[in-house]
Amino acid sequence: IAVVGTGYVGLVLGACLAESGNDVICVDKDEAKVRMLRRGHVPIYEPGLEEIVHRNKSEGRLVFTTQLPKAVKASQIIFIAVGTPQGEDGSADLQHVLGVARDVAKAMDGYRVIVNKSTVPVGTAERVREIIRRETTHPFSVVSNPEFLKQGAAVEDFMKPDRVVIGAEDPRGRELMVALHKPFTRTGAPIMVMDCASAELSKYASNAML
Repeated sequence: IAVVGTGYVGLVLGACLAESGNDVICVDKDEAKVRMLRRGHVPIYEPGLEEIVHRNKSEGRLVFTTQLPKAVKASQIIFIAVGTPQGEDGSADLQHVLGVARDVAKAMDGYRVIVNKSTVPVGTAERVREIIRRETTHPFSVVSNPEFLKQGAAVEDFMKPDRVVIGAEDPRGRELMVALHKPFTRTGAPIMVMDCASAELSKYASNAML
């Protein structure tokens, strides 16, 4: 698995996926940050996160790099977890998300699942799909998989979620994502599968309610 972006969401996601036995490559274009993570320094504080990063790094399941093409070639599932800062009018700036999608497409050498983890407006999955289609002839799935993490309880929330939301339009991507999340839902939390637009909307609805 590759996780692009080692901010709050990306780092928790990568560490927790490694903790459940997956091989995870975390990618960030910030070289200083990657050097820091390689040395075992975690730039954010979340209870339990530093221990998980150290353990999985030392056991070889979690690596940090600035090289996106290499990470894409070594992975089957690629999570986009980069920032979508708000503009003055409240709209989300999607340039980083769409830029990563373009770079992932250029590096693909076979079927990949590209998963949007960032908080994005309804219709973003469709835009990501168009960008990838323009850059590659390889088959791919685009999935929306919003995060519902509380600061201060992010590791716990990821490991024992209330629910997992997966937006997927095709069976291959859907099955891979359900299989990936099965270990985290053994306590009976539902895996809710829907189309991408519904998954994108559910994140905004949840945020608005909270």
